[in-house]
Amino acid sequence: MPQVPTNQVRMKIAAFNGKNLGHKKVHDKSVVKHLTKIISRYSVIVLLEVVDKSGKAMETLLQELNKTDTNRKRPYKKTASKQLGRDTYKEQYVCFYRPDEVTLKDSHQYEDNQAGDEDAFAREPFILRFDCPTTVMDDLVLIPVHTKPEDSLKELDELHDVVEDIRKKWKTDNIMLLGDFNADGRYLSKKKKEKIRICSSSYNWLIDDNVDTTASNKNDNTYDRIVVYGQTMLNAIVPNSAKSFNFQQEFDLTDEEALGISDHYPVEVELKTKDASGEGQSKKKGQQEQKRKQGQASNMPTKRGRRAV
Repeated sequence: MPQVPTNQVRMKIAAFNGKNLGHKKVHDKSVVKHLTKIISRYSVIVLLEVVDKSGKAMETLLQELNKTDTNRKRPYKKTASKQLGRDTYKEQYVCFYRPDEVTLKDSHQYEDNQAGDEDAFAREPFILRFDCPTTVMDDLVLIPVHTKPEDSLKELDELHDVVEDIRKKWKTDNIMLLGDFNADGRYLSKKKKEKIRICSSSYNWLIDDNVDTTASNKNDNTYDRIVVYGQTMLNAIVPNSAKSFNFQQEFDLTDEEALGISDHYPVEVELKTKDASGEGQSKKKGQQEQKRKQGQASNMPTKRGRRAV
């Protein structure tokens, strides 16, 4: 069971397309410095477009990450999918997480072998299940996504089948899909988007269509998304916490420096957490605010100029 930090009041989850993230980037001092800053913002982060056949690059990144003062006290762990892809070009999903906040309970490589619809994904989802004792929901399933741009419509629609498979396999509805959906621009029009099954009423898209998730000045598309399944999962999200993280602005980087890290921004969301009594932080804040207002009301003068008793 993770040891919950006493000052932990929020849990951030993120996905980040690292754009050909491998040996070259993790051995670039400037790039790896900013990568560690980005990753350190999150309790759990899934990195996409990792190109690291030997696994040495991600091991180096983990070591660099855990060298920082904060992370030395609270080190990250990682887990990775197998090499994924239809041809010689392969990618991985790699997840970094803080074991003092979450426990990796299970993982599952989606088989992508449905009869009559085999090989729907260029990079099959690598699905992760965490115990999250600090949050109001405890159990969390993450489905990282990196669609092939030209096939994004089909792949995004097929994600519904992945969700249904996991609901049956693990008997949970606490499911979050996150990553590079390529869900905008010439790859996916709003009209076509409305037809895919993960846009049905059971799903909630947390990153709005007007959010720029790209570091490139050539477009302001919302390629990267976070989608949650069901009302219980939606209720566990801190309202208005889903957004992209503009690291170029945050770290005051030039265009060249930013694009050296990635042409995507991370997308992030915050989960509601429990206080020491096990009660949700957001609920408790609401109760405290209500008490404060009641207290103010009791001290307000009455029409006769006397305080209410």
